[in-house]
Amino acid sequence: MSHTQTIPTRSSINPADTWDLTPLYRDLDAFEAEFSDAESQVNDLSSYRGKISLSPETLLSYLKAKDKQFLIIDRLYSYAFQTSDEDTANTQTQAMKNKTLSLYNRFFASIAWESPEILTLTPEILSDWYTKEPELTNYRHYLEDTLRQKAHTLSPREEEILSLSADMSYGPQTVFNMFNNADLRFPSIDDGNGNTVEVTHGRFISLMENPNRQVRKDAFEALYHTYDSYKNTLAAMYSSNVKKELFYTKARSYTSTMEAHLDCSNIPTKVYAQLIDTVHAFLPSMYRYVALRKKLLGVDELHMYDVYTPIIRYDSPYIPFDTAKEMVLEGLAPLGEDYLSLLKEGFDNRWIDIYENKGKRSGAYSTCVYGHHPYVLLNYQGNLDNVFTLAHEMGHSLHSCYTNRHQTYINSNYNIFVAEIASTCNEYILISHLLKKAETREEKAYLLNHLMDQFKGTLFRQTMFAEFEKITHEKEAKGEPLTCDTLCSIYSDLNKTYFGPDMIIDEEISMEWARIPHFYTPFYVYQYATGLSAAIAFGSRILSGEPSALDDYKKFLSGGCSMDCMDLLKSCGVDMTTSGPTSEALKVFDRYLTELESLF
Repeated sequence: MSHTQTIPTRSSINPADTWDLTPLYRDLDAFEAEFSDAESQVNDLSSYRGKISLSPETLLSYLKAKDKQFLIIDRLYSYAFQTSDEDTANTQTQAMKNKTLSLYNRFFASIAWESPEILTLTPEILSDWYTKEPELTNYRHYLEDTLRQKAHTLSPREEEILSLSADMSYGPQTVFNMFNNADLRFPSIDDGNGNTVEVTHGRFISLMENPNRQVRKDAFEALYHTYDSYKNTLAAMYSSNVKKELFYTKARSYTSTMEAHLDCSNIPTKVYAQLIDTVHAFLPSMYRYVALRKKLLGVDELHMYDVYTPIIRYDSPYIPFDTAKEMVLEGLAPLGEDYLSLLKEGFDNRWIDIYENKGKRSGAYSTCVYGHHPYVLLNYQGNLDNVFTLAHEMGHSLHSCYTNRHQTYINSNYNIFVAEIASTCNEYILISHLLKKAETREEKAYLLNHLMDQFKGTLFRQTMFAEFEKITHEKEAKGEPLTCDTLCSIYSDLNKTYFGPDMIIDEEISMEWARIPHFYTPFYVYQYATGLSAAIAFGSRILSGEPSALDDYKKFLSGGCSMDCMDLLKSCGVDMTTSGPTSEALKVFDRYLTELESLF
């Protein structure tokens, strides 16, 4: 007798397994009341226009008033987005999200004059003002970073026009997210046991890990054939987003969209280029891994639907969420009691939205509003990968906790370049712990395979994504149209380069670009790869017992955006201006690969 596995509705989920958003707002009425107040005050800061460059007292007054107003909008924004992510098909919460995003953009449009006015100051004037108004030093990095970007800041009226375009600029991303999360439906397949299971975003990786090759193939084809049915629409969405990015690049006089995005964090473009070059230099190690996977799976041809399934037939049972929490707590013990205490606080107080439900946003993330504890969205399926996702997202959350404890609001929002380091360091420390505990050859091999997959997915795969973005944005800048055929050809060729001669590059994989939401936030994904490199640098020092390692790591976690991220990392012992950390991380991959090969 077959049966159908259905996804539960939001209302049928146990509240204890959902996040508790009441610390942000007790209910929708409270949200609406604060939204109404914030909306009525959105233009209040205009009273400072033309005045903040006149005296240190006025500049400080403005910056403090701006912080107070933006913190409220930040809380409204987070609550609205989290609520809408619970069920993306709920039109009421989608409307709430859209109006909050509009308020967010209106706020920044209302202060578009700020940067041009700050840019009338000089480093010498600001130095004098820090002496006259010491509290202004709290904003030193923010002000000096504003001056750094002077060449790309426009006139007050031009900045206002760009800010007014922000709502419109989210169009491609908004359309993609609604299509991908709310409207797109995939077929059901046989799970190999006579049961019908619907393919979903949340289930896809679990299905791709299935030991039954036919299940993997069916899930792979069900997903990508569905995307292929909308390939021209999806190409138009992606192309529109790239065109939008090029518009802002040209408006701000950057030489490339890559430069425009990296300059926001003061990252040299050579960091991006050397990441791709360094990974290319280690592709022979990736090819060895692919060859080993082919050998251990015992297949004549290795296909793209074979890249997620464990190559060791180790009986890893379903992992209940309570067990996952225990595994994470035990594995992260090297990070100290203060760190574990924060983990327990999050586990015990509904920081986490655990299980998949109909309409829920796919994937996982952590988010935090200053003055409140962080939140984590999961779609927990009970496999080992999900345990690592829990550790990963709690790494983000605790990074926010440490930063918020040690920094003021203006310096609390840690830079996007360092955003993946704490999360990935958690994963590395956890897998190292589990490898030491492995009791059998099969268990050790299984964990080594998981570690190899982490490198494959984070360092090699994200660099491949980064190279795809580099190529497509450069093509658009040259006036070359990004048609579906072009995008598929680029993506297929990159897969051939990164996976090597032992991998069959199935035609379906050429559509994978169409399902990657991060492509709508350009030049972001490379930071997963650089983040892994820095994470392994920190993690290796901590696990080796280096005396200053844990102190350096906590210093990093607490640094926020009080200084440039490259300088912060360097001051904590990790120099990302060189290829060293990436090269050393890839050597770790090679070492563990050799260990895995030796078991067979």
